Amino acid sequence: MLKIIVRFRSIILRTTRRLGWLPPTLARLCLGLVFFNSGWGKLHGLPEVIEYFRSLGIPAPEIQAPLAAGTEFICGLMLLLGLFTRVATVPLMVTMIVAILTAKKDEIEGISSLFTFIEYLYILLLVYLAVGGPGPLAFDRVLVKWLPAGDEDGPESSVRMAHHVRTA
Repeated sequence: MLKIIVRFRSIILRTTRRLGWLPPTLARLCLGLVFFNSGWGKLHGLPEVIEYFRSLGIPAPEIQAPLAAGTEFICGLMLLLGLFTRVATVPLMVTMIVAILTAKKDEIEGISSLFTFIEYLYILLLVYLAVGGPGPLAFDRVLVKWLPAGDEDGPESSVRMAHHVRTA
């Protein structure tokens, strides 16, 4: 019975090592599509977004609404392409933090409230991409080849990281 368990574990580990590229790629593509579409929608409905921002009490909504819409659109596109992925995650995280602190502030009853917000899930996935990188199927991987030596944590770091994780 122990041999069967060891063999099964070996198969699982081998398979998951080969699929190490999949989680960062899916996270990047899903978030990229969400933000790209959201930004596109906001850019094409700016008057309504400005009024919504005004109703939330966000200062200078005429500036903040296009800024948020443009950030979501451009950074979403960057995520979709896997282009400067780690850089693109930062403004998106800031945008989601602002969304929680403004649009969701009435729903916050404690720290556990965060777990019910989709914006919080977006932040967690953005942190995952910022730390682990976009995965190997990204333009970042091509750019790393042109960078000077010293970038030991290129976009394939998430795949290497997956290889080093040993779990049951």
